[in-house]
Amino acid sequence: MLRTVNRVALGVVGLLLLVLGGAVLAVGLGAPPPSWWIHDGPHDVLLDDAERTHWRDAGWWWPAVLAVLAVLVLLALWWLTAVLRRRRLTEVLVDTGDGAGALLRGRALESVLASESGALDGVERAQVRLTGRRSTPAVRARLLLAPHVPPGTALQHLTEEALAHARDSAGLAALPAEVRLRAARHRAERVS
Repeated sequence: MLRTVNRVALGVVGLLLLVLGGAVLAVGLGAPPPSWWIHDGPHDVLLDDAERTHWRDAGWWWPAVLAVLAVLVLLALWWLTAVLRRRRLTEVLVDTGDGAGALLRGRALESVLASESGALDGVERAQVRLTGRRSTPAVRARLLLAPHVPPGTALQHLTEEALAHARDSAGLAALPAEVRLRAARHRAERVS
């Protein structure tokens, strides 16, 4: 959802800046200003003396300006922390069956999944990351396959062995996975 909010917000801001910048450029080059334009022509200034000092004596003006700027700064900081937030899951909640729970380190589960996936027949290298929530984790895996291995076979072995073992050992009802497969390329060698 955050990705969607991020894209929509960037799209709206970009569209507004594009329309405003295009209007400023067109009026500056001598085009007649649009009906909604706040100035009369290309030689008009952005803020004249009367516009700059019009609200100076009103008691509500500066608190309102500061409040709007503070809200904009808080929204920008929220957006920045949301974008820079780590996507890696640090712990997984394991149901122990007695009403309590145990926490399993996310890196430990990633390491076990990567080593078990890397040990599968035809897999040369495996990288695994846990995402999602600690009660409903998901796996993102990247497998580098040997040239002779069919991708369907490697995916079936990964699903039936490594992911099934991780799901059963952590006591999870489901462990969805997004797997990216890539074939290894070997350099040609001369035979003498």
